[in-house]
Amino acid sequence: MADNNAKDGQGFATRMSHAGRAGTRVHGFVNPGVHRGSTVLHPNSESRRAFQKDKWNRVMTYGTAGGPTQYALEDVVAEIEGGTRCVLVGTGLAAVTVPLMAYLKTGDHCLMPDSAYGPARNVCNGLLKDWGVETTYYDPLIDEAGIRALIRPNTKVVYTESPGSHTFEVQDVPAIARAAHAAGCVVMMDNTWGIHHFMPFQHGVDVSIQALTKYVGGHSDVLLGSITVNSEKDYEIVRGAASQMGHFAAPDDCWLALRGARTMPIRLKQQEKSGLEV
Repeated sequence: MADNNAKDGQGFATRMSHAGRAGTRVHGFVNPGVHRGSTVLHPNSESRRAFQKDKWNRVMTYGTAGGPTQYALEDVVAEIEGGTRCVLVGTGLAAVTVPLMAYLKTGDHCLMPDSAYGPARNVCNGLLKDWGVETTYYDPLIDEAGIRALIRPNTKVVYTESPGSHTFEVQDVPAIARAAHAAGCVVMMDNTWGIHHFMPFQHGVDVSIQALTKYVGGHSDVLLGSITVNSEKDYEIVRGAASQMGHFAAPDDCWLALRGARTMPIRLKQQEKSGLEV
């Protein structure tokens, strides 16, 4: 498995050994611990108000706002995806739902590939439809002109998933993104299957979704999702939506995913070898 996404001379395995560890060492331990908690104490009300004003900068105001364990995993996922900021949620489906609800409102239109993850379609056909959002499903192998023809004045989101669930079509994401951005649309991508191999933000994606339950967790013992972005504007939109809807990731799950990330390069390499043999 060639590493075509080396960064600063460091391969994927090296980066996964170091990511998420800066500022988390306690008494010399290498890995961050599990920080469980709900209430955060402040010396006075002025301190609490000051923290609230800086809410986008990882200040601990309550357990649902995150803590050291969540922050460490956010750094790891942002490193994997090549983004700048990451929002963690409790499941992969939540990672799909939060950005869709953050960027779409009544009267809007969404484009989604026909090969998308089944529960993502259920969200569009159920909750979003009930809220007055229309979804058009398109051929995942569509080209730039095809996407351009489907975009309407009220199209706000162009959703991609590559490879597609079950059928594994590989989409022309750069071409789709060009057409979408020309029309002022946000480009979202479920990058769960393409993790590490496909760097979404290098190809025009604005919001990248991961079911960390899969490759990052790696041991069938955690449910977790992530939403990674590459701008502060998108981070505030997604983080704000997740917070308002009560989505967060539990520290124990984040710790398990941190453990899984350390061995992910080895597991991916073996999975590739085994898959080719089969």
